[in-house]
Amino acid sequence: MKNLQLNTEGKLKHFLSIDGLSKEILTEILDTAESFSSMSEKQVKKVPLLRGKTIVNLFFENSTRTRTTFELAATRLSADVLSINIATSATSKGESLLDTIRNLEAMHVDMFIVRHAISGAGHFIAQNTAPHISVINAGDGQHAHPTQAMLDMFTIRQYKHDFSQLKVAIIGDILHSRVARSQIQALNTLGCKEVRVIAPKTLLPSHVESLGVTAFNCIEEGLEDVDVIIMLRLQKERMTSALLPSEREYFKCFGLTEERLKLAKGNAIVMHPGPINRGVEIESSIADGPQSVILKQVSNGIIVRMAIMSLTLQNNGEA
Repeated sequence: MKNLQLNTEGKLKHFLSIDGLSKEILTEILDTAESFSSMSEKQVKKVPLLRGKTIVNLFFENSTRTRTTFELAATRLSADVLSINIATSATSKGESLLDTIRNLEAMHVDMFIVRHAISGAGHFIAQNTAPHISVINAGDGQHAHPTQAMLDMFTIRQYKHDFSQLKVAIIGDILHSRVARSQIQALNTLGCKEVRVIAPKTLLPSHVESLGVTAFNCIEEGLEDVDVIIMLRLQKERMTSALLPSEREYFKCFGLTEERLKLAKGNAIVMHPGPINRGVEIESSIADGPQSVILKQVSNGIIVRMAIMSLTLQNNGEA
């Protein structure tokens, strides 16, 4: 079946999910982001790659970090950026998603950045939008968050270089996390030696091993000798029942403490896609400590999203 994300030459036209993308495409994104990495040191942080293009942020879910990094990324590529306030838009008055898209298309825009509570919303828009418009998924339901996964991969590569030698542990609410799904797909596609997930049984999907991971219900066992630790927050807004006794009990059993961090390799890095719940999934001393690369992830989010935006529009014949 044809991959909706690719053009006729097999190049990235939309960026909706890691699933179905090759190692070569993911590496191209990382290499392109690397070419933008020195921009933050320049006095003028702009390149003219997308001058004259209009990019629309369609965020049907709240997100300060993701939305602002997309806005910054587009601005640094010299594009015009339109951020729609969904709460006050016609969508809140009953207009359908498709009608919203059609009206924006009539304004001759070039790209939609979409964040939506319903899984598959980005795919739906990509299937129904004009051929010249690229669509980037900024998070859909519990399905995928591919740009977050790629900025995480970029950060890992910065510090660890070779994925084939790495043991990576993802800890927390795997069941509800679209980030975790995209991270697992990216790590396996890039040839990671071992991907571990650590969580209570109530926060693991059934048959989780089919995703290409080793599952642990004991954090001490799962952290043994790992190179990278990725913490996830408890997504209480997506929990439909009491899956945990309490946050205090969760931290006692699965929180990342100084003592538990010692079980990983001495040069292990600690990551978190944010927002952080201090004292729930991670101690403040670790979040702010020397092994934390959490703020580096935020900085890298800008250049990785620049890479994805420039590649998709270029491959769509529009850049």
